Amino acid sequence: MPGPQQAPAEGSGTRPGVAGSRASGSQLPGLLVFLGASAAVAALGSLVTLNHVNGWYASADKAPWTPPNWVFGAAWTALYLAMAVAAWRVWRRRAEGSRTALTAYGVQLVLNLLWTPVFFGLYPVLGTAALWLAFAIIVALAVAVTVTVLLFGPISRAAGLLMLPYLSWVVFASSLNLWAALNN
Repeated sequence: MPGPQQAPAEGSGTRPGVAGSRASGSQLPGLLVFLGASAAVAALGSLVTLNHVNGWYASADKAPWTPPNWVFGAAWTALYLAMAVAAWRVWRRRAEGSRTALTAYGVQLVLNLLWTPVFFGLYPVLGTAALWLAFAIIVALAVAVTVTVLLFGPISRAAGLLMLPYLSWVVFASSLNLWAALNN
């Protein structure tokens, strides 16, 4: 039996301060909300990207390590799914710190949403200044994702681990953004 300082094992059916576990059917709407939020951010970002990926971005000076365009869609699809599942795992635990962790998740989701229109949409208007502004946003995003990982991990180890590929991708995307800002 866990001591007073130990949280019960993940998936054990009990949560500190919550009598019993929620029925699995009642968790499906929560999962759908997190999946829907990820889908909304992805869809809004895609609208801006599609309008510019074959425009100014097609002729932009890109980092030599930039993957083909199709990789971005595949990667982001997997990342948004993992992010949603991670947030859902934290939400369903209702553990101490979950509210703070989910707030951090919301902050990083907003920063994620802001980056695409600034990078792709503002470049035709502001030029290189838009790429530097986008770089500031993506650095803030990397910090927010790091905080989210650190807050998710103690609540649900799986949730923290599910966020690590996203953090890696954001750092990688930061390098692409920095190259673009320095060379366009």
